[in-house]
Amino acid sequence: MAKKERTVRYSAEELQAKRRRGESQSDWARAAAMSEGEIVAAVAADPEEAGMTIDWSRASVDMPQPKAVLNMRVDRDVLEFFRRDGRGYQTKINAVLRSYVDQMVHRKRG
Repeated sequence: MAKKERTVRYSAEELQAKRRRGESQSDWARAAAMSEGEIVAAVAADPEEAGMTIDWSRASVDMPQPKAVLNMRVDRDVLEFFRRDGRGYQTKINAVLRSYVDQMVHRKRG
């Protein structure tokens, strides 16, 4: 089940102002007082977590391969297309290239 997007960004100053106004939606004192069993029960009762089981016994940590440094020429409009969304544009370019490579490898095997 896809979770609803509820991420909201605040600056440090905005968060401090919200705390001063008593606008925190978290009851940290209640959360800190909960037992392990109460926490497990609360998670189990959350409809967004229903049916979610995680088998940590087979989990692994795969470190990403280091990236190669590349100096290449691309059309200006292509570069601006990726830069338009701000930070992370090089990662997006890499993802597009990765998708292309994966498709080409898949075609050769199939």
